[in-house]
Amino acid sequence: MEGTYKHSYKAGENLPNALSVYNVGHQKCEPGYQWGAGVRNHYCIHHVISGNGYYEVNGEVYALSAGDTFILYPDTEVKYYADTEKPWEYAWVGFAGTDADFLIQATDFSKKLPLIYKGRLPKKEIQKQLETIYKLKGNDYESAVAMTGALYTLMSVFIHYAARRGTAKDSHMVYAEKACAYINTNYSYPITIEDVASYVGISRSHLFRSFQMYRQQSPKEYLVDFRIKKARHLLRETSLSVAAIAYSVGFENNLYFSKVFKSRMGVSPSDYRKES
Repeated sequence: MEGTYKHSYKAGENLPNALSVYNVGHQKCEPGYQWGAGVRNHYCIHHVISGNGYYEVNGEVYALSAGDTFILYPDTEVKYYADTEKPWEYAWVGFAGTDADFLIQATDFSKKLPLIYKGRLPKKEIQKQLETIYKLKGNDYESAVAMTGALYTLMSVFIHYAARRGTAKDSHMVYAEKACAYINTNYSYPITIEDVASYVGISRSHLFRSFQMYRQQSPKEYLVDFRIKKARHLLRETSLSVAAIAYSVGFENNLYFSKVFKSRMGVSPSDYRKES
């Protein structure tokens, strides 16, 4: 059909673990064009730019149009197809990673209602961020990290509007999870809790309260624990020196790193490596 197209990109294997783009694209469908029924092994968000279509999941059929956004959950059978009279055009991003679950939980998406209708999100901003992810595509690690950064920005839009409406599970959860996502991405840099609070958009004291209520620990404790977790992995799986590992996980002082590591693990980094 004249005017239809599909531009898509599928990422390679070298993906960041915390959050990574699996695929991204933009499609103007033929009348009745259908995907599924089928199952994905990752999350996939679709934003309808124009036209109409239908999304079937969990025995429900949702009629969608421009401005609506729907999500495919991993390992959930779905089917979606374009209207025969006015077929839709949409952009999408598929993603996975250890951060994906709690990021989605902080949005208005749910398995019971896996979509957000028009008017509840800034559609131009959603479309713009999806376009940005696509423009950053590439099969090298630098491109993968850039796409992940743009994906975090997209997810922050969903989380922000859920928090504004008070429809997220809990505002403290939203702030804590957004902070965790930032820490998980930037732990290797000498970031401070002030940096984290600034990214989240709240004061340091507010961030502290959110962490205490949601994670029963302070943001500083989470940052240190995450760095030690990454250091343990490097000690087990690489031959990097202890000093190099300290710098790799965000500690600028090797002696301080060793002191913190021993206080958490009960042994020095060198002894931990020997025992692993």
